[in-house]
Amino acid sequence: MLTERNIDKNKHEIGKRNTQKRGRKNLNLRSWIKRLTRKTICFSKFDKMHDIIGLLINKVEFGVDIHAKMQL
Repeated sequence: MLTERNIDKNKHEIGKRNTQKRGRKNLNLRSWIKRLTRKTICFSKFDKMHDIIGLLINKVEFGVDIHAKMQL
């Protein structure tokens, strides 16, 4: 199976607690994006708003520290 190949059995946890955490994370992300679109009528026209949404997704999904200085 795909899960047997890609997921370490020691780290793979089955249960409602992990499912609820993931569901809550997705719900929060959707709520934040909806709130951004309500506050600005046409957010897609502004590059700054795209950057803000990108930072939000990086923080929520990947745990990236969005306040750290970027290294080039």
